[in-house]
Amino acid sequence: MAYFDAASAAPLHPVARQALLASLDEGWADPARLYREGRRARLLLDAAREAAAEAVGCRADELVFTPSGTRAVHSGVAGALAGRRRVGSHLIVSAVEHSSVLHAAEVHEAGGGSVTQVPVDRTGAVDPAGYAAALREDTALACLQSANHEVGTEQPVTEVAAACRAAGVPLLVDAAQSLAWGRVEGDWSLLAGSAHKWGGPSGVGLLVVRKGVRFAPQGPGDERESGRAPGFENLPAIVAAAASLRAVRAEAAAEAVRLRELTERIRARVPALVPDVEVVGDPARRLPGVVTFSCLYVDGETLLHELDRAGFSVSSGSSCTSSTLTPSHVLRAMGVLSEGNVRVSLPTGTPAEDVERFLEVLPGTVAAVREKLGAPAATETVRAAGPDLVVDALGRRCPVPVIELAKVIGDVPVGGTVRVLSDDEAARLDIPAWCEMRGQEYAGEEETESGTAYLVRRTR
Repeated sequence: MAYFDAASAAPLHPVARQALLASLDEGWADPARLYREGRRARLLLDAAREAAAEAVGCRADELVFTPSGTRAVHSGVAGALAGRRRVGSHLIVSAVEHSSVLHAAEVHEAGGGSVTQVPVDRTGAVDPAGYAAALREDTALACLQSANHEVGTEQPVTEVAAACRAAGVPLLVDAAQSLAWGRVEGDWSLLAGSAHKWGGPSGVGLLVVRKGVRFAPQGPGDERESGRAPGFENLPAIVAAAASLRAVRAEAAAEAVRLRELTERIRARVPALVPDVEVVGDPARRLPGVVTFSCLYVDGETLLHELDRAGFSVSSGSSCTSSTLTPSHVLRAMGVLSEGNVRVSLPTGTPAEDVERFLEVLPGTVAAVREKLGAPAATETVRAAGPDLVVDALGRRCPVPVIELAKVIGDVPVGGTVRVLSDDEAARLDIPAWCEMRGQEYAGEEETESGTAYLVRRTR
């Protein structure tokens, strides 16, 4: 089985396993106690903090360990906003932040605060000028991920941090996806990370708050971790997390070169092997091991199940794989195709042979899924012209509305229109994306009693 979902959770690094087992024997006591076992535990905790701080590029007393990366984000956002409440209650986030950031923003807005979402371009990157324009006198905090978790696009943190610093606004960086590959550059103020993203054990996050940043921890007070992460520390897991971060950093330079070559191979060959595919994300400024593509006329859930049966564990931002049946907020913000979306994120040590086998299996797998759905062939000829058409796809989920559109577009004359009736939220994203891929004109949408009519004008 080839595991290609390291962006969700990287396999436990061998060094993490060794450190975890060793610290189970040595680090079980309360590090706050003065007796021998407590002092031994304190030494382990201090050493882990020093190692993690060196990897991040901060002072040891600026870093605390949290029960998860999500908790680090939530504590960081809430504490920074509370610490600057006299300045104002305006929060800035990008439209493609991790759900932990967006959920924190929702809670802040529900409590009376204001939130500005900065849009991204088609590669998933923000424009630093967009952050600069969003800054206001009452801005208390800005948040920006170092790299996107779904498409791998790296964000211009240095430029955004400079704009925020000039305005006197702290920037919180969600660095969960990038810490394995190096420090986050720029004059940021707060940073969050998660150990299971770099090969450490789950249940360990880290939060960095630079000296001089106004910060007011929220919730009941606790003397542990500077009051920012209440509760007894999971010391064995913390030791393993710090040890694995140091280990992956030692391997990062060489492994990044190797994984970039493998993902570039996927980026280049998938469109050549599989018709009607859109590779998404920035082609250059991206994480070494992440590549994402979307396939027209494909049910994402079925595709993932078939790839799993073929021996490949991949993930997806497709609406067809989500309980809400809505497209990934990242793909929606980018304005790219969401149906049949596949994210390949290669863990450290992935052999080239596994990638080659994936490229051999993928075309036949996609073709089989399309055949089951009755998708049109990529080389289907244009049929005789007729009047404008209406496609009733109400009650039918992705990718059926797009498949039905593709089947009938040749039945209208050039300049004619196909109206696709759909109540599937994914259609709002996937029909315009189909038009761009197929060279047709998307003419907008109209609300109807039972859903939405999406207008497509044939141009060729």
